[in-house]
Amino acid sequence: MTTSADTGIFSVSGERAAIETRGLTRRFGDFTAVDGLDLTIPDGVIFGLLGPNGAGKTTFIRMLVTLLPPTSGEARVAGFDIRREPREVRRRIGYIPQLLSADGGLTGYENLMTMARLYGVPRSERRERVRDALSAMGLSETAGLLARNYSGGMIRRLEIAQAILHRPRVLFMDEPTVGLDPVARRAVWESVRSLRESSGAAIIITTHYMEEAEELCSRVAIMHRGGIAAIGTVESLKEEAGGAESLDEAFVHFTGSSMESGGRYRDIAQVRKTASRLG
Repeated sequence: MTTSADTGIFSVSGERAAIETRGLTRRFGDFTAVDGLDLTIPDGVIFGLLGPNGAGKTTFIRMLVTLLPPTSGEARVAGFDIRREPREVRRRIGYIPQLLSADGGLTGYENLMTMARLYGVPRSERRERVRDALSAMGLSETAGLLARNYSGGMIRRLEIAQAILHRPRVLFMDEPTVGLDPVARRAVWESVRSLRESSGAAIIITTHYMEEAEELCSRVAIMHRGGIAAIGTVESLKEEAGGAESLDEAFVHFTGSSMESGGRYRDIAQVRKTASRLG
């Protein structure tokens, strides 16, 4: 394994790796939420972590974004150690949590300007970066509206815009479409695809929606009880599952249980709060 001081990305078998974990574990008392994960995610892919609530997806992500220290094991994100170099990790990532991160009392534009300051975007570049991010997420025409008047899908796209202002090498999206209706969900999917094509960043998505994983992800890891039950492309997982006709069938094959989406909720803030508590 070689490290590049210029890019902050290390190579694995000739490929740049956005994330590499070895034995990564997190326990809460006697409960093991993430159990010794060994995982390498190449740079520049949309990678899905698929699993029901309680599978360990959110705990895994929180360790990678340095919000939660691992009990044991190690991980590098964008070439930097999450324990020893957390500040360097944070400089190179974007993070979109399940809980609402947009301020409803500010306009879309004001939300982004606030985040640009927090991310340390140079003053001379802020307005241009904010305009570009709003345009990329299809929010230019509604930038002057208070975020509390946005639809669920618009809020999610605003949060994506916030997370890309500092041009991260790795973007984490925790349940990006939970609680959204099908139309809003597809709008977010299009935004994610567009972002991947324009930025080249690795995008890590946790989801319990099978359709979302099939639509967006070039590779998928199925999480079950804190571990990785299977990993590969959607098609390769179906083949490994004995020629399963759907990702749902493959999931049952690898985990022995069916996926439960957890139902629908009326209020997006409550949906994300509940998902975060269970995740």
